[in-house]
Amino acid sequence: MKILLVDGTVFGTKTGALLRQVEQYIKEFDSSLELEILYFSKLKHQILDGSPLNDDMKMMIQKFEEADGYIFATPIYQASIPGVLKNALDMLPPKALRYKPAAIVANGGTFQHHLVVENQFRPILDYFRCLVTPNYVYTHTSHFGENDQIIDQDIHERLRELARVFVQYCKMSESLTKEPIDKH
Repeated sequence: MKILLVDGTVFGTKTGALLRQVEQYIKEFDSSLELEILYFSKLKHQILDGSPLNDDMKMMIQKFEEADGYIFATPIYQASIPGVLKNALDMLPPKALRYKPAAIVANGGTFQHHLVVENQFRPILDYFRCLVTPNYVYTHTSHFGENDQIIDQDIHERLRELARVFVQYCKMSESLTKEPIDKH
């Protein structure tokens, strides 16, 4: 299975640090999964305005369509996910993520911003009919040390548990058909 780890911002490095840690934990539970981190900061983004898409956006869409599961990492800015992440999701066909496992890790500057994950980002993934794990991990700036190393042991334990549950969702999703069964 191909798993796309999405660093959904063009600013900062904490979300990338979270993804690299989750990637390690996933490998502990299932080394057969093919993991790739997609850093939005390395792409030339364009606004979805009807004009032809550039090569980076075409490649991004293709990676989403070809992936069998996702780990999304997002910062929370102004009580919302970044516009670049929402814009990227707006480019995807509605069935691109259907019945594929997904998990969310996030980082914010206040402890209250964890509500954005539950009240804003998860409903978007529900619209796509992703199999979103029931556990997400929200981190605060205080959970990181120098060079964005995760220094909070509880965060490590929660990331490891997120990885464990995500791997189980991957196994479960293998038996699901991606289209509804025709009863006629």
